[in-house]
Amino acid sequence: MDNSFIHLHVHTEYSILDGALRISDLVKTASQLNMPAVAITDHGNVFGAIEFFKTARSQGLKPILGCEVYVAPKSRLEKKAVNGDEGGNYHLILLVKDEKGYRHLCQLITSAYLEGFYYRPRIDKDILREHSSGLIALSSCLKGEINDYLVKNMDDKAEAAARQYLEIFGEGNFYLEIQDHGLPDQKKILPKIVDLGRRLGIPLVATNDVHFLQKEDAQIQDILLCIQTGKKLSDPDRMHFSSDQFYLKSSAEMRELFKDYPEALDNTRHIAARCNFEFPFGSHFLPHFEAPDHKNLRDYFEEIARQGFEARLPLIKEKINNGQSAHTLEEYQQRFEREIKLIEQMGFEGYFLIVWDMIKAARDRGIPVGPGRGSAAGSLVAYCLSITQIDPIEYDLLFERFLNPERISLPDIDIDFCGRRRQEIIDYVTEKYGRENVCQIVTFGTMAARQAIRDAGRVMEIPLNEVDRVAKLIPAQGPEANIEGALKSVPELKEIYQKNERMAKLLDVARKLEGQVRHPSIHAAGIVITPKPLVEFIPLYQSTRGEITTMFPMGDIEAIGLLKMDLLGLRNLTVISDALKLIEQQTGQKIDLDKIPLTDPETFRIFQQGATDGVFQFESYGMKELLRRFKPDQFRDLIALNALYRPGPLKSGMTEEFTQRKYHPERINYEVPQLEPILKETLGIIVYQEQVMRIATDLAGFTLAEADVLRKAMGKKVKEIMKAQRDRFIQGARKRGIPAAKAEKIFDQIAQFAEYGFNKSHSAAYAYLAYQTAYLKAHYPAHFMAALLTSEAEKGDTDQIIKYVNECRELGINVLPPDINYSHYHFSVEGQNIRMGLSAIKNVGENTIKEIIALREKKGGFKNLFDLFEEYDSRILNRKALESLIKAGAFDSLGWKRAQLYELIDTLLEYGRQKQKAREESALSLFGDEYFPPPEIPSDVQAINEWEDELRLAYEKEVLGTYVSSHPLASYKSRLQAITSHLIEALDPEKDFDREVRLAGIVVSVKILKTKKEERMATLVLEDLTGQVDVTVFPDAFNKFNPYLLEGQIIWLKGKMSADGFESKKIIASQIMPLSEAFEKLARKMTVKIPLETTSEETLDRLKPILSAFPGECPLYLELENSTSTYLVQSAEFQSVFPSQLLIDQLEALLGKGTVFLEY
Repeated sequence: MDNSFIHLHVHTEYSILDGALRISDLVKTASQLNMPAVAITDHGNVFGAIEFFKTARSQGLKPILGCEVYVAPKSRLEKKAVNGDEGGNYHLILLVKDEKGYRHLCQLITSAYLEGFYYRPRIDKDILREHSSGLIALSSCLKGEINDYLVKNMDDKAEAAARQYLEIFGEGNFYLEIQDHGLPDQKKILPKIVDLGRRLGIPLVATNDVHFLQKEDAQIQDILLCIQTGKKLSDPDRMHFSSDQFYLKSSAEMRELFKDYPEALDNTRHIAARCNFEFPFGSHFLPHFEAPDHKNLRDYFEEIARQGFEARLPLIKEKINNGQSAHTLEEYQQRFEREIKLIEQMGFEGYFLIVWDMIKAARDRGIPVGPGRGSAAGSLVAYCLSITQIDPIEYDLLFERFLNPERISLPDIDIDFCGRRRQEIIDYVTEKYGRENVCQIVTFGTMAARQAIRDAGRVMEIPLNEVDRVAKLIPAQGPEANIEGALKSVPELKEIYQKNERMAKLLDVARKLEGQVRHPSIHAAGIVITPKPLVEFIPLYQSTRGEITTMFPMGDIEAIGLLKMDLLGLRNLTVISDALKLIEQQTGQKIDLDKIPLTDPETFRIFQQGATDGVFQFESYGMKELLRRFKPDQFRDLIALNALYRPGPLKSGMTEEFTQRKYHPERINYEVPQLEPILKETLGIIVYQEQVMRIATDLAGFTLAEADVLRKAMGKKVKEIMKAQRDRFIQGARKRGIPAAKAEKIFDQIAQFAEYGFNKSHSAAYAYLAYQTAYLKAHYPAHFMAALLTSEAEKGDTDQIIKYVNECRELGINVLPPDINYSHYHFSVEGQNIRMGLSAIKNVGENTIKEIIALREKKGGFKNLFDLFEEYDSRILNRKALESLIKAGAFDSLGWKRAQLYELIDTLLEYGRQKQKAREESALSLFGDEYFPPPEIPSDVQAINEWEDELRLAYEKEVLGTYVSSHPLASYKSRLQAITSHLIEALDPEKDFDREVRLAGIVVSVKILKTKKEERMATLVLEDLTGQVDVTVFPDAFNKFNPYLLEGQIIWLKGKMSADGFESKKIIASQIMPLSEAFEKLARKMTVKIPLETTSEETLDRLKPILSAFPGECPLYLELENSTSTYLVQSAEFQSVFPSQLLIDQLEALLGKGTVFLEY
């Protein structure tokens, strides 16, 4: 080891889109090269620090934490370009010696982002001087200050800078780096650095500015730089490295390179020996929870928990006494005491109180809180503290799945809050624990396989359509959703790889890029709370948008014992809250959803019919199909279906088998009788992780804590652990009288199902929320749907609004257009119907709506057209807003046609302006604004007819995002099934992938594009009565069908289903025609029903000229019917016709409605 060299200047993938070195590869290779230690020194950050330390320690390698910081030439607070160089920052390597050094590095990096950011996160020498102890500094690469001066032959300035760094860090803590990547400037300054070190007594250290693993990875790093800078490989003036030597060299290579400077090599070991910082893995740093009245924390925890237990007891006793529960009061009491004891034993009383307090604060403020999520729903104490609303004993949920002595990490309680008011809770937490102690958490976007292919393809200048074709061959989900897996499982991709050299190279490059960190962002829900200022534990990061987060991601935050919490904004809670308010406002009923029976037949009818649009977690098309087949009739069924409707169980056949077993109980089989009580509710199938744990305890004598270890081992599939667990299981089962062969078989079944097993606690909590939404839909459909539409309007999700408006029609609920006399801000309930809110109208702002509603209330409603303009303010109601109100039908209640109002816009606005002017001048006038009477309406305006249906609907769509008074497809609804294979909602990305589909709908939007070959193509959005889908029309199809690709055109199309992920949909069109034409061209047979006894000779005579006017190729049959029999005949004179809508209309006008039938 004495000859080993240690790398102290290393950039990983966290030097984002610059370093091409993964931490796992760095550690593995350094270990293989027999290096006892290695450092990471990413640009301006320590994003990868925890991952690096854990990985290195697992390989027996000493990790050294460092960072290559940017030093501003003057003050970090001075933000202007120096010599046109984006700030002209210098590089400096800082290595952490000890805990003090780590804290100082945290301060420096945080300051660099929060105070010094200017193109790069920068510090300066003033702050460096304050926080230098505990750190070792190296002079860095050619961009280091000393080296920069030496390259420019400014040796005096170089010496002054060296003296300054020596003074800042102190003797023995500052080193001059020497590097040799074959660059002329490095060779030029090497003798100068050596001389400077000798004269000033500053030791040398040899480094290799590592950016990638092996020499051949230089191209990958070059492509990464192109991705970062938006350049192509062929661009002449782009940023790139001038050498391929920036790789992880061996000790032998480094010793050969610097054989004349052995002390510089030896110093790498000396520095490494002095860097002994360790992260506090296994520790906990909970924020301080202040118990009231100076109470002891443990006593207060028990007091609150026992109060909660007493509050839950009446319902528990009622269920036991009524025979609704198979459990005893003693079980509850014993479980409660066991949980309390373990929580206190592990020192988590404060944690539970923090969560309890947060939820209590939300409820005190009227902020809706979810019933629980994740494994926390398995805790009786959490139930008693009202952290969760699911009785864990009633539903066989296990506390040990949540917390047990084998789990050294903090318990994990994630909380759902009303999405609209989530920020209020973050504000409460921030105020309670201190702004400097609370922060959101960083997360990292990585390059998925398709992204890597597209990024690399752009940089390598491969035509977009070729790149896109290859990218789409990568499965969107599952174990093959990566390049390696897809090359094995997708024959077409394998063939391309073997036969197309250019695409093979693209795939090889993309394979190396896949999974690399691409950008930092904010975790959607995570926050961290610390007992002292955050910067004493971790450095902070600030995005270019000014968002401040931790520098460590969520898992790493937990690993060093800090409290992270997921505070999720759940839209469905907002929907429930809005629905309950609407119900109370209209009916006076105040509903407590936590007290509704979980056995309500009307609610289960919603599930059994698959009428679950808007029902939390149960509204996808595939789930609705599953519900119709399974027909759940108890709450436990909902828990199971929620757990089973996931890609893994669906693909494995588990979900289908579960459905079959409900109606074929003979398929249910238990390997041993002891399995029946555990698996009975899931029909003999292992669905939940908790069942795996119960099998281990009941059949093999594991403790629940040991069973949780087994569950995790099965999920990770670690061979050594699995073998030990298997042996233990078989021995335990044999002791309990189960033969070894059966025990082996059971263990193998567990291992197989554990791959798909789901957390029952989480599934139960979310099934509970689903049941609540279904209950509201079953009993208060208008109120529920109004709340749902409000939620979607707030999100601006037009597709969902369309879906739910059509669902209202199916439920017999009319969705009325917005109206200045009846609409509120959001959707509201009017009798049995729903009234759109004024906020749904585009171009009508919040202030305008508030003014309209306030004026309406003041006047007691608008009686005539001019009332709205009596107190007109041009800043509030402008032309655009007025046009939109008219197009939306908001003035319909005043009795005017929309077309008339549109002609009166100038008249109305002018009247409003005159009234406004008169009001402003009234103080100076003897006359008030009453002097201006409303204008006369011209007779030609009064005679205007209403817009045609097509134009009226188009305007509604334009300003409301959906059709309200009708739908362009409504008149075709009964006939569409004959010529289409699917409704858009029914498209299944899994089942229908690459299959031919036939759809009908209206073109909502069209975008004309050009390929690399300058060929025209298009993308469009197609909408039917159930939703929208994206359609791609490639050049060949575009050239044939582009006359039909117009917004508002109603079309029929044939194409293939494509998909970008589970539940995502896209169609590649191959044939398009107008819908009316499709009805005519696709018809295979027309049958005309003629009731002979009621049809006169005159009618038959009139039939002939109608048929002769429509010659065509569709076979015509006449169904002649009398009181005793029916005959199907063909006329010798009219054997075929052209089955146009006009022909159908004329025939039905003659023979009666419903006498013409078309077959397709």
